[in-house]
This record gives sequence, C-alpha cells and structure tokens, in this order.
Amino acid sequence: MAKKTASASKPAKPASAPKKTAQATWGGRFSEGTAELMLRFSESVSFDKRLAPFDIQGSKAQSAMLAKVGIITARERDEIHAGLDQILKEIEAGKFEWKIELEDVHMNIEHALKQRVPAAAKLHTARSRNDQVATDMRLFFRDAAIRIHAALTALIAEIVEQAEKSQEVYIPGYTHLQRAQPVSVAHHLLAYAEMFGRDRERFAIFHDGANISPLGSGAIAGTTLPIDREFSAKHMGFVDEKGAARVTQNSMDAVADRDLFIEFASACALVGTHFSRVGEDLILWSSSEFGFAVMPDAFTTGSSLMPQKKNPDSLELLRGKAARLQGNLNTLFTLAKGLPLTYNRDLQEDKPPVFDSLDTTLICLDVLRETLAGMKLRPERCAAAVADPLLLATDLADYLVRQGVPFRDAHHLVGAAVALAEKTGTPLNKLPHAEMQKISPSYKADWVSVFDLPTAMRSRERTGMPGPKQVKAQIARWKKELAK
Repeated sequence: MAKKTASASKPAKPASAPKKTAQATWGGRFSEGTAELMLRFSESVSFDKRLAPFDIQGSKAQSAMLAKVGIITARERDEIHAGLDQILKEIEAGKFEWKIELEDVHMNIEHALKQRVPAAAKLHTARSRNDQVATDMRLFFRDAAIRIHAALTALIAEIVEQAEKSQEVYIPGYTHLQRAQPVSVAHHLLAYAEMFGRDRERFAIFHDGANISPLGSGAIAGTTLPIDREFSAKHMGFVDEKGAARVTQNSMDAVADRDLFIEFASACALVGTHFSRVGEDLILWSSSEFGFAVMPDAFTTGSSLMPQKKNPDSLELLRGKAARLQGNLNTLFTLAKGLPLTYNRDLQEDKPPVFDSLDTTLICLDVLRETLAGMKLRPERCAAAVADPLLLATDLADYLVRQGVPFRDAHHLVGAAVALAEKTGTPLNKLPHAEMQKISPSYKADWVSVFDLPTAMRSRERTGMPGPKQVKAQIARWKKELAK
C-alpha cells in the first residue's frame, strides 16, 4: 500500500454539497436544498419527458374541470390551455429546455407554464403528482396499445400476403426438429398469423383496461375540494362505449396500482416470444442445411473475415430482443411485489421498462415485417425435402385403418415397414409389394398410392388442417378480419 502524504490525510470536501435553494415544489418544509448528487440520482425527466403530450392533455382536463366547478375562471382556463399549447409546440420542435433540478416532466412543464401564465399557480389545485403520473401513464398506455395493435395488423397482413403466394409450395413440418408430416408454406406462415392475432386481441383488451381515469385521486385520499372526476375523465376520453365516464373507484389503489405496467410488459414479452420463434424458423429455413428460403440482403449482414457469409442478423436480434422484453417484465414484477400502499419512490423505476418494451416491440415488429416481405422461397429445395416418403408414414397407417386394422396395430405395421426400408436402404414407397405382404396382408396392391403428395394434401380438408381449400379459406378469413 502506498504511503499516505500529508495532503491525503486532510478531510476531502464533499463532492455534492447541498444547494442553498429549496426545491420549488415541496421546499417549504426544508431548510437546505437538495444535494447535486441527489438531484442526479433522483431525477426522472431524462426518461419521463416523453410523457409530455399526455401530461399536457391531463393538465388541460384538470384546468377545464377546475373552471367547470368554479375554482378558476374560464379566462384563466383559456390562458392555461394556450400556455400549454405553446409549450407542447416547443417540445415537439426540440426547443424546450428540460431542467434536471425540477426532477420530472410534470414540474418542468408546470414551472415553464407559471413563468408565462400567472393563473398556472392554480393548476395543481386538488391534484398530486401521484394521480398526475397515474393519469399520464394511462394515457400513454392507451396510445401504446393502439400503436402496437396497428403494427401487429401490418405484420399479419404481410404474413397473409406471403401465405397467399406460397399455397402450392410444400415443405416438411417438424416436431422435435425432426421431419414429421408435409404442410404448405402457407399453412406454416398462417400459424404465425394465429399467434400474432392473439397478441392483437391482448392489446385490444389491454386498451380497455387502461381506459379508466385516476385523476382526482390526489396523493392518496382525494381532496376536500368540489372536483368533478367524471368531467375530467370525459375530457380525456376515458369513457365506455355509451360515452359514460370511467373513473377508478379507490383512491389508494389508483395511485399505487401497477397492474397495467405488468400487463403491458407481459403482452410485449408474449409478442417477443412469438417473433423470436418466427425468427428461429426463418434462420433454419435460410441455412444451407435447409435452404428453403433466402433472406433479403437489406436485413442480413456479412462477415469481416469470410466473404461467403450471409448472416441472418435481423432474425438473431429478434431472438435477443425477446429476452430483453422478458427482462423488462421481470423487473416490474420484482419492483412491485413488496411495496406497501400507496406510492413509494421505487415506482419511479416503473417507466423505463415499459418505455423500452414499447420501443423494442414496435421496431421488432417492423423488422420482422420487412424481412418477411423480402424473403424469397426456393421451391426446388422445398420440393426435394418434402419428397421424403417417410413424411407420409402416418398416411400409410391411416390407409391400414381404412382396411379395418386398429390404429395401434397399424402404427406397429408401418413401423416394421420403415425398419425394413432403413435396413435395405430402400425408400419406403419403393419397397416390394411382396415384402409388404409379408409384414401384413392388409397392405393391398394400392398401398403405394398414399405417397402421392397432392392427394395426401387434399385429404386434409377439415377445419384447421393444411388442405388447399382450408388454407385458401383461412387466407380469406384473415383478409376479412384485417379489413375491419
């Protein structure tokens, strides 16, 4: 250890001496200002400034309600609204100065407004930052749900378009990543449409759950002033299908509830799980070993060393981003699980995960849509893979069932034929009829007919199956659904 010098033994000056100025919004109780380090540690404006449009919307509803009940005048309301409109224009133009010492988006906007409109000092009447941020976030969540719903709709439309083009291209379907039974590429793609369709429904349901106003709940127990919560709710569009106001029913729950945050992150994580699975399938399809498809140059990359490489980076990143979305969900669960009622400052950390979940989900959906749009199938490679007669081994068992053989016995008899094919190095559909007769007399002279792929696919025309008519019907159904 180095020897201490005389200067090193002197007490170091604190790196963050307290400021002399008390905090503007709650400083009356304090004799000293907030330390610079604490300001940097506790600020949220660096990330919650994106709530500005929603904060301004909520403040307009608040001022309109205050004017309605007579706490401010109509003129003061109009001045406040004009001032808020001006601030919003400055924010959108990138000209608004955000100040870290004002902590968050709410106080930055209110401080700027009070400098322009004296009546703005009355705006926070009967309102706390607790119900203010709860309101902002519900407005944010409504908007986020609409945006993701639209992105999902666009993605499903692209999937359906690709399915329509590939109805006559067949590939092996897989279980355990082993060849199982034949399906059309269209049927495979439409499986993704079902996944993302459920996601779309989830966000529609989520939007309905977010569409309830907490404004007027105050810090914890409302207010003694004669506010009209239903009026402000209607002003912000928190209404049911009949136009009736929807407001929260318990002031403590309204400011402490983080269910929506967790539900949103959960819905995004599920979307991520789905686009990650699509990504993995497409990675396999584009590999040399499969070769079913070629991914677009615009969404692949090369190697700095190996000139022949074409890496499916967009798809690999989709897998990675899915893990990120799951991490955001876990963060929110951990954050909320041990908190007492009502508000605790821990909850300031609830916003970065949901903001990131929104941004990540939106860009991933766009990337997947563009990647699918540029994907080129390789029909000749698909045809070579689907020509494997083992893919129709189950059809051969069904053939025996139609001959009166119990399915379990039929399964065993086909297994014996497969074993013979492997032993002799003969394709299953090329085994001599005499040898098949030795396995079972139920193998009639026409047993080999089951290996005609078009016939096999036409035999799968019941609901949900990959028969050509069924696939065409599902494409039509999705087109109708997306046009609503």
